[in-house]
Amino acid sequence: MQRENKDNYIELRVNRDFGDMITLYFDFFKQNLKKFTNIFIGYNGIFLIGLLLVSYLLVSGVIGLISNEQNTFLDGVGFGTDAYLIYFGLGGVLFFFIFLMVAILNYSLSTSYMIKYEEYKGQGFNKEEVWQQIKSNLGNIVLFILLILLLFVLLMVVAFILAFIPLVGMLAQYVLQYFIMAWVGVSFFVMLKEKRGIIEALGEGWNLVTKNFWTAVGVNFILGLLIGLLIMVVMIIPGILVGIYTFHVVQNDVALGSSIVPTIIYTLGTCMFLIIAVYSQCLSQFINGLLYFSLHEKMYNLNSRSKIDQIGLQDQ
Repeated sequence: MQRENKDNYIELRVNRDFGDMITLYFDFFKQNLKKFTNIFIGYNGIFLIGLLLVSYLLVSGVIGLISNEQNTFLDGVGFGTDAYLIYFGLGGVLFFFIFLMVAILNYSLSTSYMIKYEEYKGQGFNKEEVWQQIKSNLGNIVLFILLILLLFVLLMVVAFILAFIPLVGMLAQYVLQYFIMAWVGVSFFVMLKEKRGIIEALGEGWNLVTKNFWTAVGVNFILGLLIGLLIMVVMIIPGILVGIYTFHVVQNDVALGSSIVPTIIYTLGTCMFLIIAVYSQCLSQFINGLLYFSLHEKMYNLNSRSKIDQIGLQDQ
């Protein structure tokens, strides 16, 4: 089995141009979809249940508030409204914390998976080894994510300012956004792969990305757009089903609070959307993995030198 994995190994540490990286991404995605998805489900089980609970609280709160608006003539409306506001508020708070934990786990999961793939020259590793990579760097991972959250708050402020500049501001906003995504993603790979400190990893990531600025921005933009389209395709069927049910509710003036069916349908729809959003985050980090290995090889030529040395030893 391991021999087969090595035969099918897609070499990551190669200096590739823009077009080759786009092609490589989908080759890597097709080859690793099943194995990575199994690992994703295996380590996200408890969080997926948490997202289902959050979806239920949010949907119950919204449906309850809508039902109260439709029945304002009933007594005790104030108490009902307060109860549903608590549902919605509790769901929002839980959503923030669960989504933060899920973001930390899955940003790490996709990064660790790709590192192990490169180390083993294929899929000859198990999910415990992926988790061990995360576990041994958990402190730095949490601090890194918290630091990046502060960075994204700053980015939002800058984006808000740029929004007042017609056209040029919008273009600058997108370039800055994709540059930050590339820098953060590549730096995270540097931290886990090379076992560097947070500041040192951010410095090395900055060095790699700024020297290949338009490649990093372009690859993140094109592949981010394609992943977005792929996610939209996946969401078409559940989106249509929820849309048809919503049309039925509106056309027939269905009382949302009178049946559990609307709550179940909208809860499942919301939960599915959140799960797909989390999974797409993993797919986005694979982009930065390809960037890291390609840009690192372009700068340091470690793989090329190793192959030359091996040829020299064989000639002797």
